[in-house]
Amino acid sequence: MNIYLAVIDTMADWEIGYLTAELHSRRFFRDPEMACSLVKLGVTLDAVHSMGGIRYVPDVTVDTIQMQADDLLLLPGGDVWATPFVRPFLELAREALDQGRNVAAICGATVGLASTGAFDRRRHTSNDLASLKAACPEYAGQSHYRHKPAVRGDNLITASGLAPLEFSYEVLKMLKVWRPETATAWYRLHKTRQECWYHALVASMSPEAQEPLPE
Repeated sequence: MNIYLAVIDTMADWEIGYLTAELHSRRFFRDPEMACSLVKLGVTLDAVHSMGGIRYVPDVTVDTIQMQADDLLLLPGGDVWATPFVRPFLELAREALDQGRNVAAICGATVGLASTGAFDRRRHTSNDLASLKAACPEYAGQSHYRHKPAVRGDNLITASGLAPLEFSYEVLKMLKVWRPETATAWYRLHKTRQECWYHALVASMSPEAQEPLPE
């Protein structure tokens, strides 16, 4: 399984921070030895810089990959999604969705993806419906818009830029790299900061754990 992270100038570091940390560390994986790689995907192999100034050097370019059934294309927010330079990412995402491949987009990336028509027949969300319509005059997916922090519609996950936790939760569930009880406990711990969810998270890593999760 490959998670292709589209690396772009002005990439919003915080919107993918949970995911990159958990996917790289594998600390809660149900099987730490499972084949799962986080691959930096660029339009070119030239380095880019995130909004926080972090330098990213792509591993591969968008024109060289062939997504497989379990792969995911991860599109972070940023200030460049309306520019022609990143159009190859959006075209890949639209084609991937049509082929049944998994795509996850957050914040500005949802606006870019809306411009391809990918939302016209799929459940989705974004930062705001009115803003989405204003930014994309060609957008025709209003009937499929959901006023939620993060939405999964079959093989598409979208989220507001204010919901990196919910976005990460949906992505991790889609990838199935964690046990369901681990994902639930992890999300509830970060959302509520209640001690009981820390214990539930630790317990979820034990194959023998049979205790029910707290309410």
